[in-house]
Amino acid sequence: MRTNTNRAWFATAGIVVLAWFFSAGLATASPWAEVGDDQLRADINLLAASGVIDNVTTQWPIPWGGVLARLDQPDSLKGQPAYVVAAAQRVHDRGYAETGTGRIRYNATFDLTNNPSVVRGFETTARQDVQGMASAELTLDSTAIRLAVGARSTNPRDHQVLVLDNSYIAQRIGNAAVYAGYMTHWWGPGHFSALSLSNNARPFPQVGITRISTAPFESPWLSWIGPWQAEFFVGWLDGPRVVRNTLYNGLRVTFSPLPGLEIGLARTDQFCGEGHVCKPIATYFNFTNDPGHPSPTNDEGVFDVRYTNKIRNVPFEIYTQIMNEDSSPITHSGSSHLFGASIWLPFSEATARLTVEYTDTVATRDIFSFGNYLYGFTYNNFMYADGMRYRGNAMGFSLDNDSRLATVQFSMIDKRNVTYSLTYHHANVSSANPISRGMNVLTPVPVTINMGEARLSVPYSTMRFQLVGRLQDNQLPPDHGFAAAVEAIVSLNL
Repeated sequence: MRTNTNRAWFATAGIVVLAWFFSAGLATASPWAEVGDDQLRADINLLAASGVIDNVTTQWPIPWGGVLARLDQPDSLKGQPAYVVAAAQRVHDRGYAETGTGRIRYNATFDLTNNPSVVRGFETTARQDVQGMASAELTLDSTAIRLAVGARSTNPRDHQVLVLDNSYIAQRIGNAAVYAGYMTHWWGPGHFSALSLSNNARPFPQVGITRISTAPFESPWLSWIGPWQAEFFVGWLDGPRVVRNTLYNGLRVTFSPLPGLEIGLARTDQFCGEGHVCKPIATYFNFTNDPGHPSPTNDEGVFDVRYTNKIRNVPFEIYTQIMNEDSSPITHSGSSHLFGASIWLPFSEATARLTVEYTDTVATRDIFSFGNYLYGFTYNNFMYADGMRYRGNAMGFSLDNDSRLATVQFSMIDKRNVTYSLTYHHANVSSANPISRGMNVLTPVPVTINMGEARLSVPYSTMRFQLVGRLQDNQLPPDHGFAAAVEAIVSLNL
């Protein structure tokens, strides 16, 4: 364990005890479904694939209002098989439990492991050996306030012990929610990776606005877009950086023009900061980026597609995401890629999901010029030396630059809401190409890791217990060779 582990133990234990003391008889609440629960996400995706809710599910957090409105419609589950009805019931119960109003609610989570996973997907996993979080939240008719305070041990790239991650205030204005705080985002259809914005890096202070309902436009000129979602935020990348006071913005629009088809478009930018001209509006609308006229900002553009349907009444999804970091997606793109597919397999009293996914941040020169690569390119920028990272972690893919990850996962939930999952990861972290040297923050040399993971999640009353076991044949430097890890997570929703 690291040198400040004892301090983190005491701080974490104090937070959890205080949360337990003040939270008797209460439950958590939130205006949106948040990043971190892969089973909830799988249920929402299953409902979208079955046509029960809008097929706009790749932009997290997802406001509960639109999901619950669809589930509350008469005959919304007419003709659906039992496993879809069960998923709808789980989502319905979770949504109404988290949107209860009028009382202060409390939550506490404690996470302990001997070795955090190098792969960080949508499901919440430990960042450090020891971490804990307690929160108090008040949800009113149009306002939500959460104060979350956490304590944790540190790692070589992030030395902050006390954190305010996932604290926020949100105000509903018409069909929009305006928020400020430390929000965690996941933009894209991937279950184990998102190229531009994910939960790999901790959330940073930000203000933003997001649509609440995904209802289509009423105008005949725009109704063809179908259900849609949009979000824009501006944040401050605080903490130790080469370019201090760098600002960051993100814009994403997701829409479903045809049944089962979801298209996402996103743009993220780093701008301002020490030594840089700070003209946010002018630079935001400056799309020039070539050797003669380099962009004054560090930009990423993302395009993703997800398609869902049924084969012999068995739902499936296929998806892809492409991230472009240069001037043109056709002639000089610097593109990273993600591909994946899932299928839901109903059993007598359980529902299973099989997912395969592949992510590659060895950037191609053109959008599909596989074999013609730009090494050391993804997440790095000569004007912003820290690159698209926050407190030492890439804001997208957990394996950072010039890396590849292939994953297969089998997960299942039974009638008691107990979830089981088995996952295999094959990770190539960094590259042997000389240009890659020093460009990946995780390792100075290429490392190949095969990892197997088993996870059990058991609800009990207002608590949930998770036990995770991991075996891997190699580790990131300075460690190397075989490693075994156990992770235990306890969540208190009292």
